Amino acid sequence: MRKFLIGAVSLTALFGCTSNLDYSVPFFSSLPQGVTLVEEVNAVAGKATIPYSKYKLDNGLTVILSPDHSDPLVHVDVTYHVGSAREEIGKSGFAHFFEHMMFQGSEHVGDQEHFRLITEAGGTLNGTTNRDRTNYFETVPANQLEKMLWLESDRMGFLLDAVSQRKFEVQRDTVKNERAQNYDNRPYGLMWEKMGEAMYPEGHPYSWQTIGYVEDLDRVDVNDLKAFFLRWYGPNNAVLTIGGDIDVEQTLEWVNKYFGSIPRGPEVEQADKQPAVLTQDKYITLEDRIRQPMVLVGWPTQYSGHQDEMALNALASTLGSGANSLLYQKLVKTQKAVDAGAFQDCSELACNFYIYAMAPSGDKGQLKPLYQEMMQILAGFEKQGISQERLDEITGMSESSAVFALQSVKGKVSQLAANETFFGQPDRLQTQLERIRAVTPESVMAAYKQYINGHHKVTLSVVPKGRVDLAVAPSTFTTPPRTLPEYQKVNESDLVYRRATDDFDRSVMPQVAEAVKAEMPKLYRVYFDNGAELLGTVSDETPTVQMDIRLPAGERYAAKDQEGIANLTAAMMQEGTQKSTLEELQARLDKLGSSVAINAGNYTTTISLASLEKNLPQTLAIVNEVLFEPAFKQQDFDRVKKQMLEGLVYQHQQPSWLASQATRQVLFSGSLYQRPSDGTYQSVSQLTLEDVKQFYRQHYTPQGAQIVVVGDLSKTNVISQLKFIESWHGEAAPLLSPQLVKPVEGRTIYLVDKPGAPQSVVRMVRQGLPFDATGEVYLTQLANFNLAGNFNSRLNQNLREDKGYTYGASGYLAASREVGAVVFSAQVRADATLPSIVEMEKELQQFSENGMTDEELNFMRLAVGQQDALKYETPSQKTQMLGGILTFSLDEDYLQQRNEIVETVNKDVLDALAKKWFNPKDYQIIVVGDAKRLKPQLESLQIPIKELEIVQ
Repeated sequence: MRKFLIGAVSLTALFGCTSNLDYSVPFFSSLPQGVTLVEEVNAVAGKATIPYSKYKLDNGLTVILSPDHSDPLVHVDVTYHVGSAREEIGKSGFAHFFEHMMFQGSEHVGDQEHFRLITEAGGTLNGTTNRDRTNYFETVPANQLEKMLWLESDRMGFLLDAVSQRKFEVQRDTVKNERAQNYDNRPYGLMWEKMGEAMYPEGHPYSWQTIGYVEDLDRVDVNDLKAFFLRWYGPNNAVLTIGGDIDVEQTLEWVNKYFGSIPRGPEVEQADKQPAVLTQDKYITLEDRIRQPMVLVGWPTQYSGHQDEMALNALASTLGSGANSLLYQKLVKTQKAVDAGAFQDCSELACNFYIYAMAPSGDKGQLKPLYQEMMQILAGFEKQGISQERLDEITGMSESSAVFALQSVKGKVSQLAANETFFGQPDRLQTQLERIRAVTPESVMAAYKQYINGHHKVTLSVVPKGRVDLAVAPSTFTTPPRTLPEYQKVNESDLVYRRATDDFDRSVMPQVAEAVKAEMPKLYRVYFDNGAELLGTVSDETPTVQMDIRLPAGERYAAKDQEGIANLTAAMMQEGTQKSTLEELQARLDKLGSSVAINAGNYTTTISLASLEKNLPQTLAIVNEVLFEPAFKQQDFDRVKKQMLEGLVYQHQQPSWLASQATRQVLFSGSLYQRPSDGTYQSVSQLTLEDVKQFYRQHYTPQGAQIVVVGDLSKTNVISQLKFIESWHGEAAPLLSPQLVKPVEGRTIYLVDKPGAPQSVVRMVRQGLPFDATGEVYLTQLANFNLAGNFNSRLNQNLREDKGYTYGASGYLAASREVGAVVFSAQVRADATLPSIVEMEKELQQFSENGMTDEELNFMRLAVGQQDALKYETPSQKTQMLGGILTFSLDEDYLQQRNEIVETVNKDVLDALAKKWFNPKDYQIIVVGDAKRLKPQLESLQIPIKELEIVQ
């Protein structure tokens, strides 16, 4: 279901120009020996760009530095120009597999220490792999930079001696679990694998997915992985990008110290472009555990950076992006499809153009007529083309999207790193904008005719198991058995290591500088006579404004048998006004570069807007119109309600949703807290347009409304622009009636059947306490930090790193204003369901009885206490923080209070809370999986088993 008024968000980029200095002159001899300056972009008025300086080390490492002193943090990114496209046939998944291995310790960094050290520093980290590159990144307080460079350089230059067959086997299990969780056990999860196999010939580097095939991972050993590292992970195939609160001269010295001695790897040549070539149409069918059939049609185009890329993107937008798109107008608005869209998937070697449509569940799920409608829409486009006015709207959205990621240091660094890796030009923003502006109606039509109209395509039908009759056409292509070369074992003696020689001791971890001080932004408050209140802060890094208007209109207010009314009302608020259609509103937003979204939560419905400061008055005028003059037309209601029902069908197929709803039913049985947060199929089916109007009249009121403003404007300016809020009058929303929640008696295993599931969701759950910011709930979260609250926690290390049962295990406290829950959860291999439960119980038992170690206490103090530097960077982060203050009536200095608690809390206090809250005998067990397969195993636990029927 569409939940947004889809508009563009324009964020002002930094400004700069490329300097024209002659870098060969002796002026630059002050650089560290072995470092050469390549180019420099300085911040000046006139052009949208990202300021940076680019360097080259003698070993080939490219270094890009981008200072930004607005927040006391740094973001470090190391991108290696190797993805799944560089893999050998029969060794798929290696690039992604190696991403996992890079977090398993190196010669001078112990096992799991990478995660521990960065978490301890108050930072965040991760790695990602796609077809063409692998990157590793961390955001940390600025005083931690040298330590990050030490960590990254150690795994670039000193990894292999720490890689063992045992680590290899554990991570191989982890990757298998990741594939099962994100592909095999997810609705529609295998559609891209099937599309890739049909679009590309066998052996093409894009013919397999980045996750790879399990059979390939099973037939190799640790030496194959070491050989992959030695081939691709040299400094001359990497880009190191650092942005944030840095001293350029000091940073270069550290970079040269830690990376300069690492020897070059084998030379890496640019791969040839290889767009797909189809000689005939192909029809393929995927049977899946779904209820809503989907058709996906793809055509080969070119490659990323090709001159036709922007015209094809514009074509995708006019066909399938937003309420003004042809697919939305012809298929979704007419209720022929639940969802429909178009996009271009672009990568370094090849791009493809796709259109898709999801059919309703039930008897109307035939894909052939839907496919025919899609083809007629394309034919209609060929006749009418695209107007200049529509293209101007798309261009406006594209321009704002090009700079959207620049609001954070991470966004800027990611752009610089990717552009340097693929184009040798860190900042391509101006180039991209020029290409976007150069698109014309004629170039869009030319692209359509050159790549889409009459050209061969692949059509994929995804249908429920046993319903191939719903497909567009009988399959004409089935993936043939793979032709794999004979496996050639790699011996340890075949590997030629490259050793770095240093003049310092790498085993000594760098000491950090004095802790940085994150400043809580200055806040201002406004209390309106009508009962609304506002909390704001000035943020002038960019001339933008982000605003949330939160109304007492959440699902908690829904009457019995009207569950889903808040979500349905929020959706109807976005279906146009008495003056303007939805399409007209979207066009106005696109031209302004603004966005407006309305979403219902548990207690509130939030109207969120983002705008350039100069366009705020016009954006607020749209909010004013939407808020006070909704159209509420019957035909819109019928369509939106149907979309919402289909959205429930889609969402309720997800194993994670089933586990969450089971948790609500088990812990809060007999109360309204057990209701699905988005309603049930039965309750939504019964709702009428009059119900929506009544909910709007009662709950869209200024009494209790809370407004958050973060932007480049003063308190006085804000008040002057919110006159429509000030003059708004209304009665208070009905009060919430407290509900009595009965304690859960005894102990039971609740089994939710998902036939044939290759994985199980395992949860241990118990009732908790309502939210508090500094009381028992917060203290219990601190107690849980080392049990299940971070990557290095006992639970995750056991189930993921030691046993290989899961892709990830965690525990958390979920708390609302009225109730709470404690949840420990993991999605595990089906055959590891029983041992996973045993291990989870063991970890909770040991922790509740013995508490945490002194080392774990110190780790928690450091990790939690240094996170503030990362909390206030972006407008959205500030908005979220201010919203929490209003929602829970928190002190403005509650974060400072929390930090004092972290610094001073006694270990005995946390151990006592662990004893109170983490005793496994107090937990109910929920399992979502194949009941027929699992029930006999679970019976061995000697705990009563109940098959739970999920309220949907």
